[in-house]
Amino acid sequence: MSYMFQLCVTRSDFHHGSYLLLLARRTLQFRLLSSRISHSLKESYRRLQLPEEGKSSPAQVREAYLQMAKLYHPDSGAATADAVLFAQVEQAYRAILAHQSQVKRNDGAREEDDDEKTNSVAPQHRHYLSYEGIGSGTPSQRERQYRQFRVDRATDEVLNYRQMVHEKAAAEEGALVDRDLRQRSRKIKITQAVERLVEDLIQESMARGDFQNLSGSGKPLDKFQHNPYADPMTHNLNRILIDNGYQPAWIVTQRDIRETTGQIRSRLLEGRARLGDPMTPRERAQWEQLCASVEEELSKLNKMVDNLNLIVPMLNMQMVHFSLAREVDRAEKGARQHRQDRENEREREKERTAANSRPKNTKQGLISWMQSLLR
Repeated sequence: MSYMFQLCVTRSDFHHGSYLLLLARRTLQFRLLSSRISHSLKESYRRLQLPEEGKSSPAQVREAYLQMAKLYHPDSGAATADAVLFAQVEQAYRAILAHQSQVKRNDGAREEDDDEKTNSVAPQHRHYLSYEGIGSGTPSQRERQYRQFRVDRATDEVLNYRQMVHEKAAAEEGALVDRDLRQRSRKIKITQAVERLVEDLIQESMARGDFQNLSGSGKPLDKFQHNPYADPMTHNLNRILIDNGYQPAWIVTQRDIRETTGQIRSRLLEGRARLGDPMTPRERAQWEQLCASVEEELSKLNKMVDNLNLIVPMLNMQMVHFSLAREVDRAEKGARQHRQDRENEREREKERTAANSRPKNTKQGLISWMQSLLR
C-alpha cells in the first residue's frame, strides 16, 4: 500500500514537473517572440524616421510614409529611387499601422471591461435613475415599460404639433378671409359711390336740358354703315379703347422703331454732309467714330424689331433687321444728293444775279415813263 502510494506520488510529481517545464518553454517562446516583435517595430519606426513607439499618430505615420515613398518609389524619377528600399518602407508602414490598430482595439476592450465593472458595482438607485424613475419590477421589465413610455410620449408630442400647425393655418386662413372681406366691401363702397356720382351728374344734365334737341334724336343709330358685318360689341370695345388713348403693344413698338430709325438716319446724313468728299484722315476718324455709335444704336433697334416680330398679329407686318452697311450707303447717297442740290442752287442763284445785272433799254424805259405820265 505504501509502495503504491509512493508510486502515485512519484508519477504525480513527474507530471507536475513536465507541466511546469512546458509552461516555462511557452513563456520563454512568448518572450522571444515579443522581443522579436518589439525589435521589428523599432526597426519599422527607425526606417520611417519616426520617434519611439507610441508617440506618433496615424496622420504622422502616413506623412512619413509619403515622404519616404517620394524618395524611394521606382516611378518617382528621383535619384534615390530604389525598389528594394521602397518595399521595406511599405512593409514598415503596414506593420506600424497594424500595431496601432491592435493597440486601439485593446484600449477599447479595456474601456468596455471598465464600464461593465462600473455598471456591475453601481448602486441600486443608479439603475432606477437610468429609466427616469419609470416602471417597476426587474430591470428588463422596467426597460420595456420605459420604451413604451417613450413611444407614448413621442405620439403625444406629434399630435400636439399637428394640432398647433392646424390651429396656425386656420388662424392665417381666417385673417386672409377677413382681409378679403374688407377689400371686397371697400370695392363695393367705391363702386356705389361712383354710380351715385354718375347718376347725380346725369340728373343735373337733364335738369339743365343738355339732352334736349340732340342731333339724330328719334332716329336709328348708324354706327356700322362702314362695315355692316362687324360685331357691334367688338366694334364698341375697340372704339372705347381708341377714344381713351389705348394702343396695342405692337403698334407702340412699331412707332418707336420708326422714330428711332428716323433719328439714326438723320444723324448719319448730317454727319456725312458735314464732311468732305473725299474725306481727309481726320474726317475719316470722325466718320468711323460716328458709325461705331450708330452700330450700338442699331443693335438695340434690332432687339426692338425682334420683339415686334413676336407680337405682331400678321406675318406680312414683320420687319427685318437694320444693317449698318445699308444705312451708311444710304447716308452716302443722301450726302451726294444734298451736295448736288446745293451746287444746282448756287448755279441758279448765279444765273439770277447775272440776269439782274444786265443793262436795260433806256429808250423803252423813257417811252414807258412818258405813257405813265400822260395817264
